[in-house]
Amino acid sequence: MAVVAHTEEDVKLLARLMRAEAEGEGQLGMLMVGNVGINRVRGDCLDFKTIRTIRGMVFQSPGGFEATQKGYFYQRARQKDIDLARKVIKGNRYHPASFSLWFFEPSGQCPAQWFNQWNAGRYKAHCFYKPTQQNCPSVF
Repeated sequence: MAVVAHTEEDVKLLARLMRAEAEGEGQLGMLMVGNVGINRVRGDCLDFKTIRTIRGMVFQSPGGFEATQKGYFYQRARQKDIDLARKVIKGNRYHPASFSLWFFEPSGQCPAQWFNQWNAGRYKAHCFYKPTQQNCPSVF
């Protein structure tokens, strides 16, 4: 059962985002990017109080994803990426992105905090950051 409302177009949109943001990190890295996106839709907190849909999350501005500004993002979704997107829409979570709302790729070590959010861990090049349960209970 899905944890957020969605259409088939939303699934494809999320698949494209996951690929554009993390294809170089493999399937697990893409799934983690998907976790961040779905957490933002579920969040109703912090920078994501007005995000209610996958489309709204993908194209959030300011504060959205850099990939939407690159041509690579606008390629057609591949079936294998659509299958990954369905996993996170169903609520599957992948550590360290399980409860994360942010990620970025630093040039060195992951800072303990990023914009006042705590580091949840690193996967390959990306550092993931999660809110506290008190600040964002609907993500947990």
